[in-house]
Amino acid sequence: MGLFKRNPFGHILFIKTWLIRVFGALTHRRYRGFNQLHIDGSEIIRSLPDKNVLFISNHQTYFADVVAMFHVFNASLKGREDNIRNIGYLWRPKLNIYYVAAKETMQAGLLPRILAYVGAITVERTWRSGGKDVAEHERKEVNFNDTENIKIALEDGWVITFPQGTTRSFKPVRKGTAHIIKQHKPIVVPIVIDGFRRSFDRKGLRLKKKGILQSFIIKEPLQIDYDNETIEEIVEKIEYAIEQHPSFLKVIPQDEIEEMQELDRQRQWNY
Repeated sequence: MGLFKRNPFGHILFIKTWLIRVFGALTHRRYRGFNQLHIDGSEIIRSLPDKNVLFISNHQTYFADVVAMFHVFNASLKGREDNIRNIGYLWRPKLNIYYVAAKETMQAGLLPRILAYVGAITVERTWRSGGKDVAEHERKEVNFNDTENIKIALEDGWVITFPQGTTRSFKPVRKGTAHIIKQHKPIVVPIVIDGFRRSFDRKGLRLKKKGILQSFIIKEPLQIDYDNETIEEIVEKIEYAIEQHPSFLKVIPQDEIEEMQELDRQRQWNY
């Protein structure tokens, strides 16, 4: 790799490599130490092509979710079987991994700007601004440069997106993700995460609680008829795949809540 070789967005790969190594080393114990990350499906990661793969996931924190994905993807590609042991997997990380993030989030301070260099495709959210939903008549027009950048990223490698566009559970999946799927026909791999909201603050920067069992489930790629399925059908398929369809909502009985709390206490003692 040339010292000043760049990716399609102009980022110097040598700098990106070292950012991944440094931030990976700083964050590793958040998923293997203070807390424990349970992974399922790493063999699916190894079976994927190098380009035109779209990962769709539910969203629980601004940054911790994406950082975990960089760990899991690189560990899986280096032969780790559903674990992130031995951080040596980050010495030669996969550099063509990108993630879609809100522009306002990635410009809010020095640290987010540095993290953006690792692979953020920043987009302007038309439906949300300043942490609040925007009325339909006040929404901005879609910035077509944003969708073009996602196309460029897919042509170069893997793209991570959170199709709900928010860390709130069971919010609607945005149709923009379905349009991207129909237009660019990527392999679509669902991921379902849990435990991150209990482990970290909303931004995913501050460790809030130790001893939480985090889960990271990688599912088989979706079967999609790109030409004949409608946008609405693809949206529904995404909602089911990332387990955010309204049918997943249910009232949890009190005894189940108490059982989960007791399990968390036991895990905390184990650590």
